[in-house]
Amino acid sequence: MTEETVPRQRLHLVFGGELESLDGISFADLDNLDIVGIFPDYASALAAWRGKAQATVDNAAMRYFIVHMHRLLDPEPSA
Repeated sequence: MTEETVPRQRLHLVFGGELESLDGISFADLDNLDIVGIFPDYASALAAWRGKAQATVDNAAMRYFIVHMHRLLDPEPSA
């Protein structure tokens, strides 16, 4: 396959932890962040995020996030 026919990787990181407050996104304990993993596409990252979010639904301070790593690694030029 040529470089033009190989799909670009769109890596996504899923992680979470307990927040200090429900009003912000500061974590209570950075040493105990739950790094779920890095996924090759948004759909698989969303499935992992959904599973973790549903498993911790009883803890209102627990939050999980999806980070679009591909945007950090290869930012689009500003117009």
